[in-house]
Amino acid sequence: MIKINKTRLREKVRSFSRFGDNGNGGITRLSLSEPALQARKELICRCRKLGMEIKTDDLGDIYAIRKGTEDLPAIVMGSHLDSVVNGGNYDGVLGVLTGLEVIETLCAGNRPTRHPVGVMVWTNEEGARFDPAMMCSGIVTGHFDKDTMMHSKDPEGVCFGEALAESDFAGSRENRLNPRDYAGYLELHIEQGPVLETMKKEIGVVSGVVGMVNYEFTVTGVSDHAGTTPQKTRRDALYAASGVIVKLWDELEKIDDELVFTMGRLNVHPNVHTVIPDEVRFTLDARHQSPGIIRKVVEVIKNLPHEVKGCSVEAKELWARDTVEFDKPFVDAVRDASDELGCSYLEMYSGAGHDAQYVAGYVPCGMIFVPSHNGHSHCPEEYTPIELCANGANVMLNALLALDVKKS
Repeated sequence: MIKINKTRLREKVRSFSRFGDNGNGGITRLSLSEPALQARKELICRCRKLGMEIKTDDLGDIYAIRKGTEDLPAIVMGSHLDSVVNGGNYDGVLGVLTGLEVIETLCAGNRPTRHPVGVMVWTNEEGARFDPAMMCSGIVTGHFDKDTMMHSKDPEGVCFGEALAESDFAGSRENRLNPRDYAGYLELHIEQGPVLETMKKEIGVVSGVVGMVNYEFTVTGVSDHAGTTPQKTRRDALYAASGVIVKLWDELEKIDDELVFTMGRLNVHPNVHTVIPDEVRFTLDARHQSPGIIRKVVEVIKNLPHEVKGCSVEAKELWARDTVEFDKPFVDAVRDASDELGCSYLEMYSGAGHDAQYVAGYVPCGMIFVPSHNGHSHCPEEYTPIELCANGANVMLNALLALDVKKS
């Protein structure tokens, strides 16, 4: 079995940690910000040194391709270079850097491939600067409307389209990932959870991405003076919302042990300490592999009372996704490579969203997970030992070579 160079991979991880370094071990590298553009330029420089052809599409997605020996569609490895605010040095970028190391290993060993093979970078995966997350993979695969996304604004009022134009990375729509020119897509990612480490597994063989629903609840009451309004006459939206949250938690907890749910955003109006809140908005994110379980979540939401403590309660679905299944030959290639390399593995579904979930069903697709130390992600403590990163890269390399032989 051919293997990557662990020392080279370590250098790549350390080198890219400079871009957006926030001084505490993590990074802030928001999409199309100066640190993100620096990371992109460094990647392109390294790819060109390996003789790869560089293209960008109209969304700024980067495609770096090494020629194959036959006139076949390309197989690409990819992820993203942008981060959340105060994020870590592995989320997204590790998938790009392991892909780059795979190509460098092939070049160093003069190992040809039938298919063109390469590395790609998706623009604005995190959605930390421009909503929504996985924006550009969503546009490419038809899940989002490009014109609408171009008008998405960051907190400073800058539109995504403006930032893209100023970046000089906007290329041609003809360069987009498509089923005609691409035979498949592999994405390596940190798990972003504790399961692999807890179970002492080196590789996650990812079968797909779990389905989910995301709702926003609006609880409406009446604002009055905090000091003069009798307690019994109050229609306090925050008090009512807290009751709804507790009821949701209690009911959802009964459905299934594998169901995960989060009330992660809470906005209180007018948010003044001397005024009774008249409106509270909060979100519910619920995820599970089974569509039947997700339907039960929706039933719980629909059966909530429309009035609590004199306040109205409304629920609105923001978005949802069905469970995504990855391409069987790609999943099999990852599993077989793990076996042949002697890496312990766990077959699993991803609870987090990734660009691969949109790519799946558009071109054949697979994912590889490597463990996250203590389950940390989206924070400076995010860490995966280089030995485990190298395991993932070796699995990706050998899965890629197996697919290169088998696919037409």
